[in-house]
Amino acid sequence: MTNIVLPPATIGIIGGGQLGQMMALSAKMMGYKVGVLDPTVASPAGQVSDFQIVAEYDDVSALTELSERSDVLTYEFENVDIVTLAKQKKSLPQGTRLLEITSNRLTEKTFVQNIAKVPVAKFIAIHDAKEFKVAVAKIMFPAILKTVSGGYDGHGQWHVDNQNDVDQIVKNFPTGTLILEQKVPFQKELSIMVTRDLQNYVTMWPISENVHINHILKTSLVPANISAVLTKKIQQIATEIANALDLRGVLGIELFVSDDNVWVNELAPRPHNSGHYSIEATNVSQFEGHIRSITGLTIPEITLEEPALMLNLLGDEIQQARNDLVNHSEWHFHDYGKAAIKRNRKMGHITVVGEDNIKKLYEWSQVHGQH
Repeated sequence: MTNIVLPPATIGIIGGGQLGQMMALSAKMMGYKVGVLDPTVASPAGQVSDFQIVAEYDDVSALTELSERSDVLTYEFENVDIVTLAKQKKSLPQGTRLLEITSNRLTEKTFVQNIAKVPVAKFIAIHDAKEFKVAVAKIMFPAILKTVSGGYDGHGQWHVDNQNDVDQIVKNFPTGTLILEQKVPFQKELSIMVTRDLQNYVTMWPISENVHINHILKTSLVPANISAVLTKKIQQIATEIANALDLRGVLGIELFVSDDNVWVNELAPRPHNSGHYSIEATNVSQFEGHIRSITGLTIPEITLEEPALMLNLLGDEIQQARNDLVNHSEWHFHDYGKAAIKRNRKMGHITVVGEDNIKKLYEWSQVHGQH
């Protein structure tokens, strides 16, 4: 059970990216001290924290130092070295079981299907090209081949839509364990953020409607334009998964929907990109909710103040937005402070609230893209 940890205690965050940055900002606002472990000097989270330890995530001595200087530990991404993390004696409210499940797509799909009893797309474990060819006949086209660990924003994924795709993949077959998933005929991609407090009370944020381009999240709109039946079904799924995980901290759940049918796509054991709208549009952001959950504080019922749209800024779109900031007082502009601009890299985001501003941001996004 999580003990109550009050300010000015220190929260140690493993990972110094934009999610860690927004966790740190929420924690600092509440009076906590924050330490960060990240190999990048002046990482986004390190820029707003009390201290940063510059080291790799699996550096045992560095992680031990962060643990010793902190009262509670958390992480901003799932690819943390679980063995190293398990050796730490300080409080880790999220635990390592959550990481063990979500850091491996086979383990995650099996958990969601068999333990949480929630629908997922048909899937098969793949270890070599021969198994792959046999599995394709069972899964049927279209499908997608993924690495079981690592990979995000389209990395470590191969479309399997026809026999030509199969032949091309076999010619240079990836190493390691893989997962072949059937592509479900979805109409929309949705997500929901969920957490629990010290008394195991489940709290959820509004469901967001997401658009991906080249497997990278581009926009999140709330509230999602879905039926009351589907809303209730998704909230029930989120509750089942949260309780099955004995959840602490925020969990992001990615979903596919078609009419009133729902499939869970992936779980993220931390705040999620599609929940960034909550900073401006809800009474408590997903990041404050995460801090409240891991420190044992109560979490109020979440309310959406106004409809909102979040737009990711990829690559040099961040510079275009910086240049145009003077013309858009309606923007809530977030610049993550990353040192290098790279194509398809998430450099920041813009959130707007209100129907008129949502329309304006959609129009801006149509004429601004990466160069």
